[in-house]
Amino acid sequence: MEIEPWLFAALTCLAVFTGFVDAVAGGGGLIVMPTLLAAGIPPQNALATNKLQSTFATGMACRTFLKAGMVDWRTYLPSAIMVFIGASAGVLVVSQIDTSALQLIIPILLLGVAAYVIFSPRMDDNHGKPRISAKAYAGPAGGIAFYDGFFGPGAGSFFIASAVGLRGLGLTHATGLSKMLNFTSNIATLIIWGLSGKTYWALGICMGLAAATGSFIGSHSAMRFGSRLIRPALIVISIALTTKLLYDYLTG
Repeated sequence: MEIEPWLFAALTCLAVFTGFVDAVAGGGGLIVMPTLLAAGIPPQNALATNKLQSTFATGMACRTFLKAGMVDWRTYLPSAIMVFIGASAGVLVVSQIDTSALQLIIPILLLGVAAYVIFSPRMDDNHGKPRISAKAYAGPAGGIAFYDGFFGPGAGSFFIASAVGLRGLGLTHATGLSKMLNFTSNIATLIIWGLSGKTYWALGICMGLAAATGSFIGSHSAMRFGSRLIRPALIVISIALTTKLLYDYLTG
């Protein structure tokens, strides 16, 4: 498919904004995917290209949080391994799963995330008592990654909420961990989509570089403002995702 130069440029500019959103709270795919589909890109090609550009964004955010000492990658290496496996499995079974039920289930879960962020006293930058060990967290992380591999919307929000609720991390540190795990998940799905030949590489790379720029700004903003920025962003993204998915379900 040949993409008009103006559309190529517009999608690249849009990626700066979505990279910022992803770095702060996740959910950039809520904007990118409908835009790619509206541009006439076939669904599987849109999914593959979105994963490519998203990998740049999450990679930049991951690097920023790691460099700032916000993520103890050694502690969460088992989780990263499970995330890679889970995301790979999710992509491999995507064509065999009926996702129509998920269009109703996932909005309910996202509303739960929004409610947890609004009402939980733990949703700040103070660390709480972990409910499970770092090794045990590999299980839930792998499950979220599996979901990310074959469906995706809200995965970053789920990583953040689970890191706070299960590991007791402060919100900014939880966001940093979510970027490391999201980046791992994106690498796994990118490899499989890349081998499938569905990726629009030129568009994905240009959007990815733009998304990395937005992600750089977003991740530094998240570290500077902490829960004052991340908490409202999580609420807005979760509710926006819920509204979009419910709309798709009711009108699909």
